[in-house]
Amino acid sequence: MTDSSRPRGKFITFEGIDGAGKSTHIGFVEDFLSRRGKLVTASREPGGTPLGEKLRDLVLHEKMHLETEALLMFASRREHIAQLIEPNLAAGRWVLSDRFTDASFAYQSGGRGLAREKLETLERWVHPALQPDLTLLFDVPLAVARERLDATRTLDKFEREQADFFEKCRSEYLRRAAQFPQRIVVIDSTRSIEAIRAELTEVLEKLL
Repeated sequence: MTDSSRPRGKFITFEGIDGAGKSTHIGFVEDFLSRRGKLVTASREPGGTPLGEKLRDLVLHEKMHLETEALLMFASRREHIAQLIEPNLAAGRWVLSDRFTDASFAYQSGGRGLAREKLETLERWVHPALQPDLTLLFDVPLAVARERLDATRTLDKFEREQADFFEKCRSEYLRRAAQFPQRIVVIDSTRSIEAIRAELTEVLEKLL
């Protein structure tokens, strides 16, 4: 079967506040799907393309107006969709993305206070017909997330934010999960890796 004759792939996104542990499980999901015969492409946001990676560096490390930050996030996302996500889905590959638009609502709206309506407008413009088939939201109390961040590495401007910022981000993530329960699965990330991966296996089996 050629790529052109494959059914459209699935789009899975991974979300959670910094330190929630989502990145730990992306490789597991990629391996799980590959063992089931799926062609898998893993990526991240902001980033995922050469231009997106340049925008990522600006967004994560430069001071800027809140609306500029949101616009750059969606500019990177537009490129990501056009150059990587859509072509791979159309070719029958499953695409895994470390963050997508839910993160913009969590960080720019929940954390920073940008009007939710502005992000909804950008969402309708940038990807009116594309939503993840599944979003895995790794959720932990803030204290646990803070403990998990590696103190030996240089933190980006988001990771350096105060506790109140992350509490707001987490609240917005959970609000989104309640709004879109058919898409977003909340994973209790305080449990052992083995327990989390057992739940991930169950969730993925249903999607397969």
